[in-house]
Amino acid sequence: MRKRSRRGFTLIEVLVVVVILTILATSVMLTVTSKPDEARVARAKADISTYETALEQFRLDMLRYPDEEEGLRALVQKPDSEGADRWKGKYVKRIEKDPWGHPYAYVCPGYYNPEGFDLISYGADGQEGGEGQYDKDIGNWSEEDEKLE
Repeated sequence: MRKRSRRGFTLIEVLVVVVILTILATSVMLTVTSKPDEARVARAKADISTYETALEQFRLDMLRYPDEEEGLRALVQKPDSEGADRWKGKYVKRIEKDPWGHPYAYVCPGYYNPEGFDLISYGADGQEGGEGQYDKDIGNWSEEDEKLE
């Protein structure tokens, strides 16, 4: 009797598909919607999710997250650090700016995620903090974490 080999999808493969679908949905929303600021917020959240997945893959390969000096650049360029031979990137094609044209901020260890990292778009005003729906910071933490401040 022949054994059947079972092949499933890994968690990373599933996450990549979800991220791609999110990005496609966001792109469609940007072109169709009459509310461009809401679409920009959605795109920033999708970008952050993409970078989050890539940073987790980086951690699996390198056994650590990039330090702040390496930043998100470590996802597309092999870092000049100990253990660089484990780097299996590029983890993303390129590092994009947020929908308002500002670079995403990377903080490691994070304020909201002290065991990991914070990824932040400072919103339409490009400044830390911010009031209102479009100027407030967008990040990879939950709203409950913000309330604990």
